Amino acid sequence: MESKVKEQKSIPTSKVQRAAKFISTGAKVGGNYMKHYAKKVVNPSMTKEELHTNNATDIYNSLSELKGSALKVAQMMSMDKNILPRAYQDKFTMAQYSAPPLSYPLVVKTFQKYFGKSPEQIYDTFTRSAVNAASIGQVHQAIQNGKKLAVKIQYPGVADSVSSDLKLVRPFALRLLNMNEKELDHYMAEVEEKLLEETDYVLEVQRSKEISGACSHIEDLVFPTYYENLSSDRIITMDWIEGKHIKEWLETNPTQEQKNRIGQALWDFYHHQVHNLMQVHADPHPGNFIIQNNDKLGIIDFGCVKVIPEDFYKGYFSLIKRELFINEDELNEIFYGLEFISDKDTAEEKVYFKNIFKDMISLLGKPFHVETFDFADNSYFEQIFQLGDRISNDKMFRKSRQARGSRHGLYINRTYFGIYNLLNQLEANIVTTKPEWLK
Repeated sequence: MESKVKEQKSIPTSKVQRAAKFISTGAKVGGNYMKHYAKKVVNPSMTKEELHTNNATDIYNSLSELKGSALKVAQMMSMDKNILPRAYQDKFTMAQYSAPPLSYPLVVKTFQKYFGKSPEQIYDTFTRSAVNAASIGQVHQAIQNGKKLAVKIQYPGVADSVSSDLKLVRPFALRLLNMNEKELDHYMAEVEEKLLEETDYVLEVQRSKEISGACSHIEDLVFPTYYENLSSDRIITMDWIEGKHIKEWLETNPTQEQKNRIGQALWDFYHHQVHNLMQVHADPHPGNFIIQNNDKLGIIDFGCVKVIPEDFYKGYFSLIKRELFINEDELNEIFYGLEFISDKDTAEEKVYFKNIFKDMISLLGKPFHVETFDFADNSYFEQIFQLGDRISNDKMFRKSRQARGSRHGLYINRTYFGIYNLLNQLEANIVTTKPEWLK
């Protein structure tokens, strides 16, 4: 179980140290471009493949050392598979599982700060090396009174550097995401709010208990118990959930029936949260799910929860209805409410953006329009990627003077694309339950 990855002895925590790291990475990326263009003079047919690979490696290595918000943004970008060159997707996906962990003395320091004791004084056993390291914290395994526990420890300085890190990551995001500045700022404001919440481990424990309690009746789901007496602002102790991540589980060649069962549990979990609880586990990346030997799905991380405002919910899901029996005035009202169009738009822009968002939402709504949906259908995902490409390369979109879409849509879209991606990996064919009013 002990980690084989090289451990980090220190972490840059001051704004100056972190800014210096970004600047040196920016210089490396600039150097990679220079090298690329020099080689292209000699070989004009050369593609950008090598450039992307070099840049992705340099950016990922630097963000891995910095931890925190910047690494989290890389992880989020890797989930939106249609917005990044493949080299970045492949590299940034590692942020979901395998950032270099911090060394043990730094872990002890965190325990001393919040409990006044070392881990050995609290638990019967505690692994000196992390068994898992991600963007905001790392996990150690402990045993107490014969019970196996997962102990999540937040990296030092992460909470204090969210805002400044996001400012520093902005130039990289602009270049990689192909967004206009207004859109990116709109995106970053919502990301910042969510990341600040993610560093609040007291809030995470509270939400974990609340949502897991409210979803405990759903078939084939398993949630850990959380221990408040062994948790603090920067440490969470919960039950250890045995099992495999989705990718490892698929390597065991499960049957179609098993894949459908896990997929159904995933769909039912999100259905209940979105339509009944009006708040949702908005970080559906593979690292947050564990499949147990009895084919039950363990949910292990409630750091990122999006509360869904009622007016946004009504507008968003009314557009997913199969037959849009909504008159033009009502439709315009919904589009204004969801900030897809505004009074600043010309008549031409209004028509253009309404059509784009209709296409996007009807595509996203496809699984809701049928009783069962086969997520193994790659042609469906191809349509999603093509639409993403069309939007990101469209001049009208790039030149838009404003951000498009309510900020609330960022995490809801991301949640649905994330679930669809997981269901596609599982090749699951499932019953797409939906609320009565949406049928």
